[in-house]
Amino acid sequence: MAETPGFELPLLLFAGFRALIDQLHAELAERGHPDVRPAHGFAMQAIGVRGATASEIGRRLGVSKQAAGKTVGRLAELGYVERVDDPLDARRKLIRLTPHGIDSLTTSAAIFDRLRQRWSETLGADRLEQLESSLRTVVPDAGFPVDVPGWFG
Repeated sequence: MAETPGFELPLLLFAGFRALIDQLHAELAERGHPDVRPAHGFAMQAIGVRGATASEIGRRLGVSKQAAGKTVGRLAELGYVERVDDPLDARRKLIRLTPHGIDSLTTSAAIFDRLRQRWSETLGADRLEQLESSLRTVVPDAGFPVDVPGWFG
């Protein structure tokens, strides 16, 4: 049996990621979130439940404050975030998720659970658990990064 070329591994991992994200966004569109794009999901994760400043969002995403501000502006137009005075420092604006933004993240989590279940049915539960366990072994234990927009940029 011929050895698989090394370049296929990152492409297969990316194709799997892409397949999940594409399926997620198709279902999100059906469930009331047709304008959410992958970059928006990463931005909402960077904002988090406590909110964040544009500078913090930019750092977390690995992009400039201006790029983060542009994404935040689009999310505000769509009703996913709002800008409010920071209760700890009135000179700063805090970006917070709106109920619509929280719903999109909650809905995304439920969809990801269903997508994982589909993979489990296709691969078998044992193979999927082995795949996840293997990835945990080789992936640095630094949490789940949301800096994909900056990393790809």
